[in-house]
Amino acid sequence: MQMDELRHGLSSLWDSVAEGWHSLRESAAGALTKFRPGAHSPLPAPGEVDDGFYLPSQRWAMLGGDVFEDKERVIVRLEVPGLEKDQFDIEVSDDALVVRGEKRFEREATEGRWRVLQCAYGSFRRAVPLPARVVADEATATYRNGVLRVELPKVEPGRPAGVSIRVD
Repeated sequence: MQMDELRHGLSSLWDSVAEGWHSLRESAAGALTKFRPGAHSPLPAPGEVDDGFYLPSQRWAMLGGDVFEDKERVIVRLEVPGLEKDQFDIEVSDDALVVRGEKRFEREATEGRWRVLQCAYGSFRRAVPLPARVVADEATATYRNGVLRVELPKVEPGRPAGVSIRVD
């Protein structure tokens, strides 16, 4: 009897882990963003970093975000720490909010070695699909405490994001 309980417990544990991993992959897929070495981000050479997984040309980071919609507007919030507000290029293109920027690497002033280098540096591009048509010219953006907030008024306030199509 105890062996059956153990098998059932291990099966339940495996199902839970598999479900959690699937959920993480689904929710994180849009947030995973590639950073490319930029003109303003001279990264350390691999020999200057003890981290065996460090590759200066291949850096990925999670730029988590939220999209909120009400009758009047769409609000997009992205977690993009380590930039200044003038380092963003924001546009609406093909029903998506496109955010570009460059997170710059700053060297320490003293001699030493990098033991771990896990932050992503360089230029990035993140596209966030918009659930409704927006008036891009009237959008506003703020950047505080590492969070970029873009508020976009809807083209047709109060209308649902979907469009009904009549079948003849």
